[in-house]
Amino acid sequence: MARSAGESQAARPVAARRIPPQRLEPFSAAVTGIGLVTSAGVGTGATWRTVSEAVAAPSVLRRPELTDLPCDFMYTITGLDTKAVLGVATCRLMDRFSQLAVIAAREAVADAGLDPSVWDSGRVAVVIGSAHGGLPFYDEQHATLAGRGARRVSPKLAPLTVVNGAASSVATDLGARGPSQAVSTACSSGTVAIGTAHQMLRTGACDIVIAGGAESVCSRLLIASACQLKAVSTRRDDPEAACRPFDTHRDGFVVGEGAGLLVLERPEHARARGATVRAHIAGYGASSDAYSAVAPDPEGLGIERALRTALADAGVDGADVGHVNAHGTSTVANDLIEGTMLRRVLGDHPLVTSTKAMTGHTLGAAGGIETALTVLALQCQLVPPTVNLDAPDPAIPIDVVSKEARPSVFDVAVKISLGFGGHNAALVLTRA
Repeated sequence: MARSAGESQAARPVAARRIPPQRLEPFSAAVTGIGLVTSAGVGTGATWRTVSEAVAAPSVLRRPELTDLPCDFMYTITGLDTKAVLGVATCRLMDRFSQLAVIAAREAVADAGLDPSVWDSGRVAVVIGSAHGGLPFYDEQHATLAGRGARRVSPKLAPLTVVNGAASSVATDLGARGPSQAVSTACSSGTVAIGTAHQMLRTGACDIVIAGGAESVCSRLLIASACQLKAVSTRRDDPEAACRPFDTHRDGFVVGEGAGLLVLERPEHARARGATVRAHIAGYGASSDAYSAVAPDPEGLGIERALRTALADAGVDGADVGHVNAHGTSTVANDLIEGTMLRRVLGDHPLVTSTKAMTGHTLGAAGGIETALTVLALQCQLVPPTVNLDAPDPAIPIDVVSKEARPSVFDVAVKISLGFGGHNAALVLTRA
């Protein structure tokens, strides 16, 4: 039987039509506040002094619960009693990563000159990234279950350990009734959270977003697994020099804890209230390697895609970038792949640093902390050094600042992050 014209056409394979990506109008979110709680210092000023002056961090501490592991040390926040700051009753309702987030959020909001008692709370959002949430409490409760039985397990396990605990706690503490979200993209979580905030402001969903990352994972289980993966340094004879990004003798990262949060605002909102703008988030890009659960794309194509997207979003060229706060984990593979990619996309002129040698690798908090440090570098026109970089790897063809901070004049900076599972993110920041 002969087919009708309609049947004949329907039977033919039709090639998919390529739809070009939507071109968005340029948009820059104003950074009006910073809050930092890190092993380099409690508070933004203390952290920046330690990082920019390359003060030897006394916070790389041996942990008794890790004694029998190849890595028995981590960067630990000292000089902070969260119970004294937040109150004992409040701390009982939060895991440590949420406590750090609330303390950082309070500083960021105060730095921005905002008063939560009078702001339009429905127009204030919270987006906070974390890779693991309250993992140490899981460890504790598992031990309770095994040793004391099910009836002794805490009923607060879920609210204290879920990844959205930090976002929920900050929103509750500040009375922020706009969208509250958690981001969990492994070690790029904090950067993705800030990128998500940038997009929320661009669409007009809110006027203010408190965004960044928080993490505290002194977990015997996690460190034991990282040792098996050979991801962490085992330099037990000299733990303070163990984290050495871009160094020929690097052998893995050192876990840290902390929180880094920014107050981001729509530019017209910041202008209307006369806010001081520290810098702008001008572009954001994200991608997936679609390659491996633990290893980055060996050619760095995923993070390159994220970086090029962020540059295009900001309307700048690679030649405009004067500074890069790198992911710089101190693992053999990451530093080589990242450095090679940066040279390919940006050339050899930007001044590169990895501040993880002063804060440790704070996992999901890293992007929040390091974006805050990038804002401060733009403000101060000063690129902090990569400490412990004694023998730069000749295979990494970029200008990594070492030993001491380097003054420089630049208007554009970049923050990039990579995460297990192939999650990549990049931000372009511009000078206010």
